[in-house]
Formats: sequence, structure tokens, C-alpha cells
Amino acid sequence: MNILGFDIGGTKCAVVTASWDGKDIKLTAKDRCDTDRSIAPEAMIDRLIQMADNILDCPPDAIGISCGGPLSSERGVIMCPPNLPEWDNVEIVKQIEAHYGVPTKLQNDANACAVAEWKFGAGKGCKNMVFFTFGTGLGAGLILDGKLYSGTNDNAGEAGHIRLAPFGPVGYGKKGSFEGFCSGNGIAQLGYTMALELVQQGKYPAYFEPGFTAADVTAKSVAIAADNGDPTALEVYRICGEQLGRGLSVIIDILNPEKIVIGSVFQRSEHLIRPSMEKTIKEEALPMAAACCQVVPAQLSENIGDYAAVATALL
Repeated sequence: MNILGFDIGGTKCAVVTASWDGKDIKLTAKDRCDTDRSIAPEAMIDRLIQMADNILDCPPDAIGISCGGPLSSERGVIMCPPNLPEWDNVEIVKQIEAHYGVPTKLQNDANACAVAEWKFGAGKGCKNMVFFTFGTGLGAGLILDGKLYSGTNDNAGEAGHIRLAPFGPVGYGKKGSFEGFCSGNGIAQLGYTMALELVQQGKYPAYFEPGFTAADVTAKSVAIAADNGDPTALEVYRICGEQLGRGLSVIIDILNPEKIVIGSVFQRSEHLIRPSMEKTIKEEALPMAAACCQVVPAQLSENIGDYAAVATALL
């Protein structure tokens, strides 16, 4: 089967082709471009179609589209995602199907990544799996009873909106949220706040220098300092891991998955996060449910967006 995938983001877009034999996937070609917000969404989609035509060596049998939500997978419509503010009720599936004449499917990026890790990555062979993005924000995709569960109107898996504490970093518009504690932005916020507390005492953590602002603190800079033994940076990641364990315990107790797959920041900084995460899961989750659930890093790494678009075509 020849598959064509479209990965649509607020900054970059990509088109990718792949071959699928029912067991193994092989990416065969790719092109990418900046997302041009100065033109109409339909014109941007036409540009992506032209790019796809240029890399196709044979007609596709199926097409998948991965894009940030909100969207309607059932109607094939993108509904003004925050990172694509002018893309309001864009009938992307209709436009692409009109050009290629083959079945085309649309999913939000967290769901698409979940399907990719389930079919090709760390969740391969699982019947019940949860995927967490853990990147700039925190989104989740649910594979339940051997199929993607997207909810009544594609809003299932928005675990980042769960409040874990009355106070804390802001994520998903809510202080102390799961996304606030467990995202790149949230870790940066926590690192900055804790640095300010030290500065008040005339001290500076390794990732913070005089004159620094919030924009100078990132999850990566805090992780580098933690790897070099800085106590404040280590505490930032300990808190992140503790709250990750708290959030995962809720998921484990409610959904009873056999595997939780976590991407991005967790992949890179698992050694800093896992100890306090596991300690909290042991304290918070039902023992029988926790015992049968593995928490593992995602496998598809930097190529997950490509695989996500392709995997959507196989739903």
C-alpha cells in the first residue's frame, strides 16, 4: 500500500510518502516548507498538494492528515487551532480528496502520534495504550480495546487540562495543571520561578545569570544544569516527575492501560524525571493497575510527525 501523509503545523508543514505491507512501514520521500499565514488556508493546502505531487512516484492508495486541534475528524474539517488562527472551518479532507480521489482521513496531532507509536513504535502490539506528547504542551492520545478513542467530538485525551495542584506553572490556561507541570513551557516556568526565589537570597542557579528574564530559561537549559548537579535544576525535574506520576496515576486508575508512551521532553530527560515519577505512581495508583502498566519513552523520535501523518491513513 502506498500512503501519502500531510503533517500540518503552525510553523512548518511536511508531506511524506510511505509504503506499508501490513506489518512494516517504510518512509520513502519527504518535503517540507514554512507555514505561510499570509495566504488563505486553501491556497496553503494547494501548495502542499503540489509538493506532494512532486515527490509521489505512484498514485497513493490512502492519505492521512495530522494537524493540531480543534478539528472534526468525522467531517474532515480543521476548526481554527490556536497555532493556525486563520484556519477556521477549513474543509481540508474534501479539498485533498477532490485532487487525489482516494480515502483521506484527518486526526489531531496527539491522536495521530498515538496511532503512530501504537502501529510502528513503542506501543506496537498493545491493546490498551496511552500516548503523551510532553513537548511544548501536553496532549494525549488513547488507544483503547485495540482502536483509537477520540470521544464524542474529538476532545478525548485532553489530559493537560487536569488540575493537579491549586498553584503552579500555567498550562492550558490553568495554573497547576498537568500541562503546567509536565511540558517544556511548564518546566521553564517552574525553573524561572525557583530561580527568582534564589536571586532574592543573592544566589543564582547554574542556568540563571544576572539580567536573565523568563525568556532565557528553557527546559533544555534547566536539564543541562541538572545533569551537571545543580540542586535547583534537579529539584525542578523532581517536581516535574512527581506531578507526572500524579497525573499518570489518574490515567492508570481510570483506563488500566498496559503501556503509557511519552515523547519529547521525557525521551530526552527520562533519567531526571523517572525516579520521582515512579515513587509517586507507587504511592498514588492502584497497585494491581500500576503493576501491569509500563511507562516508556516514545521510539519514533524526531520522525514522529511523519509517521503520525502516515498512520492516520491506516485508521
